[in-house]
Amino acid sequence: MPEVVVASAREGKFNKNAARRVRRAGKIPAVLYGAGHDPVALEVDPKQITRILHSESGHNTIFDIEVSSKGAGKAMIVDWQYEPIKDQLIHIDMKRIALDKALRLKVAVRLLGTPVGVKTYGGILDQVMREVDIECLPADIPSHIDVDVTELGLHGVVRIADLPHAGKIKYLNAEDATVAHVISIREEAAPAEGTEGAPAEPEVAKKGKTDAEAKK
Repeated sequence: MPEVVVASAREGKFNKNAARRVRRAGKIPAVLYGAGHDPVALEVDPKQITRILHSESGHNTIFDIEVSSKGAGKAMIVDWQYEPIKDQLIHIDMKRIALDKALRLKVAVRLLGTPVGVKTYGGILDQVMREVDIECLPADIPSHIDVDVTELGLHGVVRIADLPHAGKIKYLNAEDATVAHVISIREEAAPAEGTEGAPAEPEVAKKGKTDAEAKK
């Protein structure tokens, strides 16, 4: 059974003060748009949205949206904002979904197993792409894409072309793009040209937007 999100339409002029009132009442502001309909300003339950975002399919989850006086339909979350200090949801954007129309979206890649290049030769498995861009019908959206890397040797590479290619899914990345590879410890330790031996800063992946990044 798909999740059912029950939303209430927001009335009157909406501004920061109105948004605060919505949040004090235990709801968060939301906007629903797409499928040829005008955007609708809504209020939704943050606990329910958090449960969807933390599910296996995450923001790619297709759910039923019921809006008072405006009927029901299918939707998914396309953007969300957190208050950075308290790490609380403060706003979401949802998009209506037509089940017979293909969507373009990002899906996580999950690497399975320990490569022989790591186990036997002491290499390091480096996942270059944690998400890939795909196109498919809503009913065919995978929660993630699995790829077995146990046979990957030292300097071995997994490319987009090596991922499972079901007929229902079209990859939008270049087929020769690197998803993951096994590198040697020496390669990992070598500083990039021009860095003078300084360690590289780790990349921080972010989902959604913080309050400071929200549109004004």
